[in-house]
Amino acid sequence: MKITDIRPEVYEMAARAELRCTTRFAEIDRVAESNTRKVMEAFQAQKVSDSCFGGTTGYGYDDLGRETLDRIYAQVFDAEAALVRLGFVNGTHALTAAMFSLSKPGETVLAVTGMPYDTLRSAIGINGEHFGSLKFYGIHYAQVDLTEKGDPDYKAIRAAAADPKVTGVMIQRSRGYEDRRALTVEEIGRICNTVRQVNPGAHIMVDNCYGEFTDVIEPTQVGADIIAGSLIKNPGGGIAPTGGYIAGKAELVERAAMRLTTPGIGGECGSTLGNNRLLYQGFFMAPHIVAQALKTAVFCAAMMEELGIETSPGVQEKRSDIIQIVKLGSPERMKRFCLGIQSGAPVDSYVTPEPWPMPGYDCPVIMAAGAFVQGSSIELSADGPIREPYSVYMQGSLTYESGKLGVMMAVSAMLDE
Repeated sequence: MKITDIRPEVYEMAARAELRCTTRFAEIDRVAESNTRKVMEAFQAQKVSDSCFGGTTGYGYDDLGRETLDRIYAQVFDAEAALVRLGFVNGTHALTAAMFSLSKPGETVLAVTGMPYDTLRSAIGINGEHFGSLKFYGIHYAQVDLTEKGDPDYKAIRAAAADPKVTGVMIQRSRGYEDRRALTVEEIGRICNTVRQVNPGAHIMVDNCYGEFTDVIEPTQVGADIIAGSLIKNPGGGIAPTGGYIAGKAELVERAAMRLTTPGIGGECGSTLGNNRLLYQGFFMAPHIVAQALKTAVFCAAMMEELGIETSPGVQEKRSDIIQIVKLGSPERMKRFCLGIQSGAPVDSYVTPEPWPMPGYDCPVIMAAGAFVQGSSIELSADGPIREPYSVYMQGSLTYESGKLGVMMAVSAMLDE
């Protein structure tokens, strides 16, 4: 398929759908403007200059750009400290380092938003007997599920968090590969308050992946002690080539740094190899790029409504992550949708996505992603595990215009079926 293959009726459908998005688009632009101001203030306060972009080699001692960027992230996320590193290979790596900052052997990490994202289950020790997991080091795991409506179960959280062995609490902001909504920052704040009432010493961590800059406040501003995420998602702005970040209380950030490098060295080392400019530029662009991804997701929901296909969130629902669930109902429709998204990509548009046994998942996963940065979730992509209810999880888009075309390609592919 090519862009020129978009059906005429799909253009008509898109015009109708876009009209229903006007109110949500205006709200998304308001959030982006507020967050851009926040980032600009941090860049100016930390005196960013061209000398920050030089980078280091070898051990990476005294890297002005790296240290300044840490302070910028800390200021934007209202945290005591931050660790922004190319050495994090993905979001799971950053999240795992953050989890190890919460508890010691013999203590318990409590997940209060149900089963964590698939790839974290191996890091925790829920799936398999992996060398180096939390379970391997004697850190216990407990869990509180969400309610049937997908809301935090505050009563159950209060009871579980009261256990004196619980020293770490983990909150997953986004939906992962689950048919649940993303939590708002206000809900995360209420969870933090609930935990503090019965266990004031517990360290609270938020998996912030996919959620950065979708609101004007972040979890560290409502009670979270530490947050973590990937630079090839929201905060990298589609420019960062790899990496992850951790932000929060200085003591916990330093503990996480010693998991990334080694005890005694922590965040003092780590050469940037000339990539500082990309990390700065990506973070500067991030509020705007997140807005483009959110607009694409809202448009996708409106287009699916035109076809009578259920989505989550709906067009007018508040969003706390960039992910759009499209409930397609069959493997064949998943393949057609992903084919359309892939065909609408600037890179590898000629490739046909097929399900494959992706590491960290218990079933085949189909993934459409024609990205400039491999695996970048802030660029337009769609993926999902081939299991009931056969939903595709679409996210990203560097520009709304290109995202809109990608969604239109997906609709045309399904109509061709």
